[in-house]
Amino acid sequence: MHLDAVVLARIQFAFTIMFHYLFPPLSIGLGGLLVIMEGLYLKTKNPIFESMTRFWTKVFAINFSIGVASGIVMEFQFGTNWAGYSNYVGDVFGAALAAEGIFAFFLESGFLAVLLFGWERVSPKVHFFSTLMVALGATFSALWINIANSWQQTPAGYHLVQHGAFTRAEVTNFWEVVFNPSALPRFTHAVLGGWVQAAFFIMSIAAFYLLRKQHTEFAKKSLMIGLITAAIALPLQFLVGSHQAEIVAEYQPAKLSAFEGHFHTAKNAPLYAMGIPDVKNGKVDYAIALPGMLSFLAKHDRNAEIKGWYDFPKTDRPPVEVPFYSFHLMVGLGILMLIVSWFSLGLLWMKKLYEQRWLLWVLVASVVIPYLANQMGWVAAEVGRQPWIVYNLLRTSQATSRIVTSGHISISLGMFVLIYGLLFVLFLYSLDRKIRKGPELVLVLAGATAQMEPGTEAWMSLTGERNDPADRTDMIEED
Repeated sequence: MHLDAVVLARIQFAFTIMFHYLFPPLSIGLGGLLVIMEGLYLKTKNPIFESMTRFWTKVFAINFSIGVASGIVMEFQFGTNWAGYSNYVGDVFGAALAAEGIFAFFLESGFLAVLLFGWERVSPKVHFFSTLMVALGATFSALWINIANSWQQTPAGYHLVQHGAFTRAEVTNFWEVVFNPSALPRFTHAVLGGWVQAAFFIMSIAAFYLLRKQHTEFAKKSLMIGLITAAIALPLQFLVGSHQAEIVAEYQPAKLSAFEGHFHTAKNAPLYAMGIPDVKNGKVDYAIALPGMLSFLAKHDRNAEIKGWYDFPKTDRPPVEVPFYSFHLMVGLGILMLIVSWFSLGLLWMKKLYEQRWLLWVLVASVVIPYLANQMGWVAAEVGRQPWIVYNLLRTSQATSRIVTSGHISISLGMFVLIYGLLFVLFLYSLDRKIRKGPELVLVLAGATAQMEPGTEAWMSLTGERNDPADRTDMIEED
């Protein structure tokens, strides 16, 4: 099957950004949780919290480094594969990317060195400040990237200028660009998704340690922080998602019709909990429908009219199957995470969680759920925007580079798959080594800092861990 240059360029960009997007959400959420952990240490002086901060900081650094390496490629694609897009929105998109680099990336990467290596070199307050700046840097990065992407969904603060044969969008009001209608809700949605991903990431590793009876005090406190974070962030995520539905209904009604398999304009429009969309016949097979709920969620009125997919011009209709399945999978995974986190937190409150080995195994495996949910959210949003790359202004087919052939893109795509595959193996290898080594308990004695390796007598006397060879494996390695 021959794929033209536009389709291949879309596949290549989708692959690179989906791989890259494995890492920023964890940096966002884990950065915030590091602030909480170190804050608890400064307040309580409990060395377990310092040990937690040190351990998760090293994990953060691994994730951050791979995220940076995988993200650089995307910006080069704007100039190689998407010259039409770069020419059209360079004034708008370039300003947001420059702000991300100046106000976010430099802040995050600059203070990361202090966070990693400054424990014995700066005062506790200065170190905590560096942790806070790293967390803010990761969050600000999400802010500016979401502003840039949201402008493509709901353009504002611009005018169109003709330059010879080319038309370009130029900024007329910077703050209207920043506060375009979908920017803040999408930013909040992304940040909450990052906190949920970090919470489940921590819970997975902590549950793994508990199952192996290793680093038990460290694992129990880490698990508690992860559970509380997930239990709070997930309901907020659903509230923000509901608000986003209103924005999509107002500014991108065709996307809403694809999300919900809503083919015909109708009042009291149903919300499909699940089903199989049949585009040819304009219906959803095997549907579980909630009557009137789509109208209510979109416009706060069960009798409000929702425009159907068939009633948009044929050339302006997004595909249905991919947005429908990815959107519903994202929502379903969110509900599953809510059930897992609340149920586990309830057992923790009743002091029965650690007895349920089956549930600990569920928590270990559940690390993949937020990763998949975040990916599906991105797929739904971007595919649902088609055929527009800038909604109602620039079509995707008009945004590619004219002189780049499908053969060129195929070669570069193959190289990216190979390089990103190696990066992912490196990430898993580094992460595995860090997990197997485990945390170090840090004590401050007479002004000197000492680190104790897991499994030593001093370690076990403070953590209460057992020294039974039957309960331990060869998990300690040189770092």
